[in-house]
Amino acid sequence: MSQPLEVRNVQQSVELSAPPDAVYAALMDAQQHAAFTGFDAEIDAREGGAFVTCGGRNSGYTLVLVPGRRIVQAWRHREWPEHHYSIATFDLAPMGRGTRLTFTQVGVPTESYEWLDEGWRSTYWGPLARYLAMRRRM
Repeated sequence: MSQPLEVRNVQQSVELSAPPDAVYAALMDAQQHAAFTGFDAEIDAREGGAFVTCGGRNSGYTLVLVPGRRIVQAWRHREWPEHHYSIATFDLAPMGRGTRLTFTQVGVPTESYEWLDEGWRSTYWGPLARYLAMRRRM
């Protein structure tokens, strides 16, 4: 009998200098997603729609979409045990002229926690902030 998978949760918050609708679009539009991450993305931006990001490393499907406010996805990394998904929630709230993005990822395998926690910061939030700032200047 196999051991139950040990999991942890990632919780992060970032302030972005763009309105919630722009942040939502950058996360859910495949071209914008690829532009800020530097990796190919395929995103079916509908509830139940599948996604593949970061050049095929991450995949899953979208559970809940509230435009400009919330994205909930069943999310997995290709190296995780087959059929194991975490639940990733992106909550967007207006904050002055920008957005506070609160991110929670429930069910991350413990052995993936450290690199994934850092990966969201370095691969997503930093590049996303720079991308949105660049678009505002255009």
